[in-house]
Amino acid sequence: MHTNMPGLAPDAAMVLGIAATAIPFARTPEEEAERWLRVLRLHGDVAGVLQSVGIGESPLQRPHKPVNSPGLAREPRDSDAVEQVTGQAARIATERGAATVASADVLLAVMQVYGDSFDRVLRSYGTDRNEVLERLDRAPAAPHHD
Repeated sequence: MHTNMPGLAPDAAMVLGIAATAIPFARTPEEEAERWLRVLRLHGDVAGVLQSVGIGESPLQRPHKPVNSPGLAREPRDSDAVEQVTGQAARIATERGAATVASADVLLAVMQVYGDSFDRVLRSYGTDRNEVLERLDRAPAAPHHD
């Protein structure tokens, strides 16, 4: 852990903690991205933003599954997804000069780490990255207790 790394705001800590229990059971990057989305939809400052763009309890359609899906076998991942997202969220928070990582930073980090997989999951809920980012920009800033 870097000494200049920002701390975690309570909402971000809760999101990352819940994700740490949910992500290991996902079999594909899309499943991981969907689990992140579900956690973020229910917890943290970004929950209202995600709900306002129509992220509901379940997707309108299933994300496209590859034809040669390996069944129940989990696709190998380069590294721990929660660790990757946490590190990216800390970089985002540092870039904006924040003393703590917020759930919005976690959402942006998930978008960056998962890229196209996250975009496919958003589309399955009838929204896209641009709509989410636009709502995030317009959302009232949460009071920071830095």
